[in-house]
Amino acid sequence: MFQRRQALGRLGALAASLAAPPLLAQEPRGRIVLGQSAALTGAAAQLGLQFQAGARLYFARLNARGGVNGRTIELKSLDDGYEPDRCAANTRTLIDEGVAALFGYIGTPTALAALPLATNAKMPFIAPFTGAQALREPFNRYAFHVRASYFDETARIVNHLLSISLKNIAVFHQNDSYGQAGLTGVVRAMEAHKSKPVITATVERNSVDVAQAVKAIVPARPEAVVQISAYKSCAAFVREARKAGFGGQFYNVSFVGTAALAQELGPDARGVVVSQVMPFPFTPITPIAGEFLQAAAGANVDVNYSSMEGFIAAKTIVEGLRRSNGAGGEALVTGLESLRDFNLGGFHIDFSATRHTGSNFVELTILGGDGRVRR
Repeated sequence: MFQRRQALGRLGALAASLAAPPLLAQEPRGRIVLGQSAALTGAAAQLGLQFQAGARLYFARLNARGGVNGRTIELKSLDDGYEPDRCAANTRTLIDEGVAALFGYIGTPTALAALPLATNAKMPFIAPFTGAQALREPFNRYAFHVRASYFDETARIVNHLLSISLKNIAVFHQNDSYGQAGLTGVVRAMEAHKSKPVITATVERNSVDVAQAVKAIVPARPEAVVQISAYKSCAAFVREARKAGFGGQFYNVSFVGTAALAQELGPDARGVVVSQVMPFPFTPITPIAGEFLQAAAGANVDVNYSSMEGFIAAKTIVEGLRRSNGAGGEALVTGLESLRDFNLGGFHIDFSATRHTGSNFVELTILGGDGRVRR
């Protein structure tokens, strides 16, 4: 009887083991979905489209090699047209759908609309395409920044202008939180030298009506104009200011979109300066640039600073996902915080439990009339 019970027990155990899924099937499977709200149409569309292309380029290469722990990464992008209300609606949708993280939002006003929603949902908000201080201070456990701040960029611009004895500086800026962030950075940098802008003027978001700004700035005879706006309005201002007789220099922060600005201006791009927060993407002078160029060569992706930023942001979040075993939420926050002086290939990210601004790298570049970017 005892032997019969043992045999039945062994048969039951065998049946249970056959009925249970194999151990391999209990490992994480399927996709890791990242949510993005970005300008994919409208006056800032090229910023969103190029960042998205660079990020998807990296994710596609990763997925072809098996993804993260066997799970592929999908970037779900919703168009907000660079409008905060649409971005907030998109963000609620993505959070309700249970994405692993919010990634690659484009612009200050839109990111400011989204971040409180992400924070309330305890969802990581990673690599927004903006340098606004309002997204960095006060410290937010769920916000991670891959790029330098507008304070870093405007300080670099102002210090350069003063070093070449150009002291009469005007500011042309977008009339919203992005423009105000850049203006604050310029004023802050100039105050350190006991100076201030000679004149400021604005343009509305998603508008190219720069006539009033030209009328205000050109008669003040500044030696240089720092522009804090998107590429279409900045290009319009450059053209109209020159027609009105302005012969000074134009400086832009990185959010302008270097390639898009050069394309809008054509030959008029000659001499326009743009600060950059990403490595030079056009030659393999750094390992990350070489990796990016090699990947872009086999895909329909334009090589420019915006697509390079998407590529680097994607590589950063993937390393965080590896360290969180593919999990989002708090595990991903911890994974990203472990990236201490992490070398992506000549571009370093330095996060910690108290520091979520990964880089302060800034350099100045100048555009040629042929659209090329020179360091």
